[in-house]
Amino acid sequence: MRKENPYIPNPATIIEIVDEAPRVKTFTLKFKNKKLQEKFTFTPGQFVQVSIPGVGEAPISISSSPTQKDSFKLCIRAVGNVTNAFHRLNVGDVVWVRGPYGKGFPMDQFTGKNLVFIAGGIGLAPLRSAINMVMDLRNEYGDVKVLYGDRAPNFLLFAKECETWCKHCNVCITVDTPDETWKGHVGVVTKLFDVVEITPTNTVAMMCGPPVMYRFVIKKLLDLGFPEDSIYLSLERRMKCGVGNCRHCMVGSKFVCLDGPVFTFKELKEIPEDETPEAWIP
Repeated sequence: MRKENPYIPNPATIIEIVDEAPRVKTFTLKFKNKKLQEKFTFTPGQFVQVSIPGVGEAPISISSSPTQKDSFKLCIRAVGNVTNAFHRLNVGDVVWVRGPYGKGFPMDQFTGKNLVFIAGGIGLAPLRSAINMVMDLRNEYGDVKVLYGDRAPNFLLFAKECETWCKHCNVCITVDTPDETWKGHVGVVTKLFDVVEITPTNTVAMMCGPPVMYRFVIKKLLDLGFPEDSIYLSLERRMKCGVGNCRHCMVGSKFVCLDGPVFTFKELKEIPEDETPEAWIP
């Protein structure tokens, strides 16, 4: 049996584009090959490599739930050549996708557990995949809390979905810089630990956001008594090949594209501090 080449992408059509925030859009894609779309599956936290001919390729976390079978979503912030080119595309345009790659959140191991999602900025995009999966399978999980912080009210993502989440779990949002319309919490996401009761008993914490956030969130969780292997975080790296050959995404001895991008804090703590640029250890 011929082994599938992991470097060969497949064409996917953009079927919907939603403006989420300044320089952030959600693209709904569907593989042109119907059979490929039907068998396409992934774990929340995994990513795909998306390419635009003549421009380049970039790794993007899948932002939809694996329970959604007819299409998949990518939430993309315009920050580089590929992502800016993506933002110039329209419904009906075709891009090329390969994957999924990496290790996501082990949702099957979280059945029956309480869940705490902690997101900073665009970090809510990959967590959205897990949150929506939990919403679709709500009876399989315990108490669910979502703590989300962003820079200002107009940067907040997935407003309509957040309203739906509020019906099934505790959602708490904060912004760094409020405007005259904002009536919610103000400050960094760790401020929400003062207003939301979080207990480590039978609870798993999942986080994604800027590296500077991790240091302070992890300290809060450890102070609450969370075991190191119950704290999961997703790392962002320039993952060029996606299959561990180019070595662009190494952190210590680990490949983010293979061993991650989701790691437990216990795993990352074992990496020597001088072998990684992030100061995620409190």
